[in-house]
Amino acid sequence: MKAVRVERDSIGEREIPQEAYYGINSLRAQENFPVSGILVPAPIVRAYGYIKLAAVRANRELGALDGERSKAIEQAAQEFLQGKFDRDIIVDAFQAGAGTSTNMNVNEILANRALELSGKPRGDYTSLSPNDHINMGQSTNDTYPTALNLGLLLALKDLEVSVRTVVHSLRAKEQEFASVPKSGRTHLKDAMPITLGEEFGAYASVLERVLDGLPRVREGLCEVPLGGNAVGTGVNTRSGYRTLVVQHLARATGFPFRPSRDPFEGMQSRWAALATSGFLRGLAVELSRISNDLRLLSSGPATGLDEIRLPEVQAGSSIMPAKVNPSLAECLNQICFHIIGSDLGAAFAAEAGQLEINVMMPVMSFEILFSMKLLTNFLPVFAAKGVDGITANPEKCNTYLLASSSIATILTPRLGYLKVAEAIKKSAAAGISVKAYLEKEGLLSPAETEQLLGREALLKITRPVA
Repeated sequence: MKAVRVERDSIGEREIPQEAYYGINSLRAQENFPVSGILVPAPIVRAYGYIKLAAVRANRELGALDGERSKAIEQAAQEFLQGKFDRDIIVDAFQAGAGTSTNMNVNEILANRALELSGKPRGDYTSLSPNDHINMGQSTNDTYPTALNLGLLLALKDLEVSVRTVVHSLRAKEQEFASVPKSGRTHLKDAMPITLGEEFGAYASVLERVLDGLPRVREGLCEVPLGGNAVGTGVNTRSGYRTLVVQHLARATGFPFRPSRDPFEGMQSRWAALATSGFLRGLAVELSRISNDLRLLSSGPATGLDEIRLPEVQAGSSIMPAKVNPSLAECLNQICFHIIGSDLGAAFAAEAGQLEINVMMPVMSFEILFSMKLLTNFLPVFAAKGVDGITANPEKCNTYLLASSSIATILTPRLGYLKVAEAIKKSAAAGISVKAYLEKEGLLSPAETEQLLGREALLKITRPVA
């Protein structure tokens, strides 16, 4: 049989595996919430390591924690940040409100490692306590929302890199397809000419525009309620602790954290996290729209638009030989649908805050961070396998362009709107191009139609007018 130790809490006693760094509170949470099989998001775990490191440094500096204990706790926190105790994070992402189980899971791990470093047995909480020493000057109520903000900031760094990878790939296609004119489409009907490069450039531009909103999102996340303790008053903390602990958190992480301007609002509202979720929703909407376009432009080849060809990454059918589907774009669509739904869940969680705390933070952290993880993981794959290998079909683009009656719009300054509309209708009834009809009726000479509707003329009008 494996060796065990006995730990006690206010409810009673439990046996804990002797080799475990987690304790009785963590075990009860694991047993009470066997919900998803998904553990607390990694960015939250890492953020808690930074918070505990900042707290022990602030408490030591203020004389609230003696040197021997603080030295052991600080080393334990640094090891925690290195991932040495990840296997002892045993709490499900879906848990009791506020994230108390997460906070105590971290407190117990650090306490038992600090005891070990001090030459004392794990579980000897009379010497060094998860609550009295690791959690000194803290509450779940101020540490979890701070961990949420920090976790989001950490995850946003990786997400931004992934999004910019897609932007880079789209910009490359903008250059590659700069001289491929095609028919534009509005309402899915023929419209004025555009180049394929301009379409891809617009996709890159909107993603850059979305990323332009990141500084504002980050600014909101850098205001944290750490030091407010249970309700925002900072009860059981020493004078100066609130400012000092936030300073230590900023130094440890490199983020410009500052205390909440209103310590009570900082406990009640999770608006900054919700703003982050809204940023993700906007990003997902645009990515999904781009995926829709890529699927439409590559539809066919015999019965669709077939203006571009997507890279062939896998067989598309178990019954139809040689069929290839826009698999990567379809996957991105599905990821984006999930993110849009997760944003609604995060909104409900933010709205459900009551009085001095929002207890729905665990589900908020899961929904937002999981959404970030999906995009961070997949977007580089989408860029490399889904965008970089896209090829144009200039022949099909040119065929559609020259067959489109909408190019006759170019003639309205010369012939007038009604006469051009009549020419479009009559050419369609006669089954000939507008160009041929104009020449047949003597409205324009062959030289004039070439000057106005020839390839060079059409390519020229795809350029934006200043």
